[in-house]
Amino acid sequence: MKSKDLEQTLSVELDGLSVEQRHTFMDRLDVLWPDVLRPLEGLYGQRGDFEAWLGRLVRVAGHAYAHRSPELRRLDAKRYARPDWFLTSEMLAYVCYTDRFAGDLKGVEQRIPYLRELGVRYLHLMPLLEPRKGESDGGYAVRDYRRVAPRLGTMDDLEHLAGELRCNGISLCIDLVCNHTAREHAWARRALAGDPTYQAYYYMFRDRTLPDRYEQSLLEIFPDFAPGNFTWQPEIERWVWTTFHEYQWDLDYTNPAVFGEMLGNICFLANRGIEVLRLDAVAFMWKRLGTQCQNQPEVHLLLQALRALSRLAAPALLHKAEAIVPPPELVPYLGRGAAAGRECELAYHNVLMVMLWSSLAERRVALLTHTLQQMPTIPHDAAWITYLRCHDDIGWAVTDEDAAAVGLDAALHRKFLSDFYLGDYSGSFSRGTVFQHNPRTGDRRINGALASLVGLETALESGDEGHVDMAIRRIQLLYGVIFAFPGIPQIYMGDELGLRNDFSYLEDSELADDGRWVHRPPMDWQAAERRDDPGTVTGKIFLSVKRLAEARARCDAFHSSASARAVWTQNDRVFGLLRESARGRILVLANFSEENQSVPAYRLRELGLGDRLHDHLQNRGLDLDAELLLGPYDQVWLS
Repeated sequence: MKSKDLEQTLSVELDGLSVEQRHTFMDRLDVLWPDVLRPLEGLYGQRGDFEAWLGRLVRVAGHAYAHRSPELRRLDAKRYARPDWFLTSEMLAYVCYTDRFAGDLKGVEQRIPYLRELGVRYLHLMPLLEPRKGESDGGYAVRDYRRVAPRLGTMDDLEHLAGELRCNGISLCIDLVCNHTAREHAWARRALAGDPTYQAYYYMFRDRTLPDRYEQSLLEIFPDFAPGNFTWQPEIERWVWTTFHEYQWDLDYTNPAVFGEMLGNICFLANRGIEVLRLDAVAFMWKRLGTQCQNQPEVHLLLQALRALSRLAAPALLHKAEAIVPPPELVPYLGRGAAAGRECELAYHNVLMVMLWSSLAERRVALLTHTLQQMPTIPHDAAWITYLRCHDDIGWAVTDEDAAAVGLDAALHRKFLSDFYLGDYSGSFSRGTVFQHNPRTGDRRINGALASLVGLETALESGDEGHVDMAIRRIQLLYGVIFAFPGIPQIYMGDELGLRNDFSYLEDSELADDGRWVHRPPMDWQAAERRDDPGTVTGKIFLSVKRLAEARARCDAFHSSASARAVWTQNDRVFGLLRESARGRILVLANFSEENQSVPAYRLRELGLGDRLHDHLQNRGLDLDAELLLGPYDQVWLS
């Protein structure tokens, strides 16, 4: 089938549009058709009704295009004119829970000036679509993709907020849970009522034969409170696949009807003004017997097809893959080979996050440098989300190969990191908590607010001003690296103020079983009032993060399309990152120890720097002598 063959089938969807608008859609379809057809043929091409399904999917996109507002069509045109809008050095992301940040969606609108003051250009509101009542995995058990959680507002409130943010130069990102729905979702309720159409939306089994075979190779995501991957449903006498919790039912994407439903949800949200969708748990979207049922090739075809079809309706929309996977499996979510630049535009750089915490604990950068050197390049029109903390725990994704390459034993190193950030290692400054200890694998993930993990909590309790200063320097160091790395640096709510672990979640029965709430404290607006006072801990942290954002924004060489190469500095405590493009060349040096360190001048000359240097971070000139000196946890951005 060719794209032109679909023009007649779109007459109803495009009816009422001007000739120019119809031509715009058909021109997009013609250009994007190979990107639509290739992945869908790989997924569903063997079906006898493939062409009929293909036509239905294009009509979903056509209907959404026809109902897109004039304002959003203008946004589409702007994004076409400046496709690298999200790659610029001005981009800065902020992530928060709506209620914990500002109460509800209208409250967020009142806090836009705060976000602008910090330099935010991208706001990610954590799951806000209507979840099931009671336990909901923090909102990731969605009951209705087209309604907002009533306690936060309405879909009209969300649309209005998106417009107000856009007027202030801020793009709105929300979560779309792709792998599963809540047991209370309309599809699941119909499945429980015995409707075979909707039972086919999920993985269901009449006995344990296949589930037991799958379990032989599956991992347990939450072994402490959700062991196993299947749940018995007595109403229909079937086992349902439930990777995360018994109330989260995995969707079966071998059924093209499920794909079509999710495409419709994506288009609906895009037309409400959402500019970025964080596609949750994408690694789990396709199952294959004998594997861990993660990162299967079909997952990438699904994401490529969703992107191509949603671009027909809403080219301004970006897709962000939530795939927290090992390095070799991470880059493909941004597109490889024929799919380069045709999958998700954004993905989380969880490898960088883990390596930064590793270097901070070890006071050495060998593992960080080596691991980043092994990372494949990504498409020039895609970007990383770089971050230090998110709403989830930290899992120590250190591979055996990378550890061995720098003389470490991976299992022992992972144990060291858990011990260190729990505060159980001699000399540790950290105060984290355990999440999901698995005795069988030895896996111990870590919870904790940024300030608590870097030692600020311990330092403040001790009253030692020197230790407080070192903790603040660690925060500045870590943020400096993620701001200098290609991508969109992301601040987790409250980290810019130094908020620490909060155990009040234990008083809420719906939250008490999930230790991750320890690093999801409510926003402290009283503390925020001290953000401009450099004499306070809060002010020192806030102002330093703000200065980093301003320094990054001033420097075009930090455009995300610029290459990034981790380099050896002849000092295993100083990390080096070289950024190069036609926009300029910058060498980032970061001291990961609490002692003074130096980098020899000859090494800087080998890396292409002369004797007259400019530090973009401090906006100052430097004369290079025999060596470049760095104080405790100091960094420079040199050209």
